Amino acid sequence: MKEKTIDYILRSTWMNVQKMYNEEASKKDSTMATGFALISIDPEEGTPSTALGPKMGMEATSLSRTLKNMEGKGLIERKPNPEDGRGVLIHLTPFGKEMREFSKNVVLRFDEAVKENISEEELKTFTKVANTILELINSKKIYTEKIA
Repeated sequence: MKEKTIDYILRSTWMNVQKMYNEEASKKDSTMATGFALISIDPEEGTPSTALGPKMGMEATSLSRTLKNMEGKGLIERKPNPEDGRGVLIHLTPFGKEMREFSKNVVLRFDEAVKENISEEELKTFTKVANTILELINSKKIYTEKIA
């Protein structure tokens, strides 16, 4: 194929974003997955462990491993959920809140850099295209029927 496929462009772009985030996270002995989890946890109320996976789009086994590592580094603590006797709330420790702020700033700086180099109109088009791709994937119709 002479022309790059949409899949290739998405995959290579995401792989480079992931590499960039991991390089930044490594400066604080962290990873992109840890940073994403920190940003996804409510810093005041905590977040139910069962809600975290879907919120992050992660499989339970990967999330479990990430949370175990985060707990080992003193970023989070697990507490019983007062509203669900069987559930657990994930809370950030003071160190976790500090690292959450670092992770948030890394993401915001990336956003800022993109917005400095791409027009608002182009970003709206990009968002529209990305959302359409997500809808196509989530509809599960790509490989089951013809697309109009």
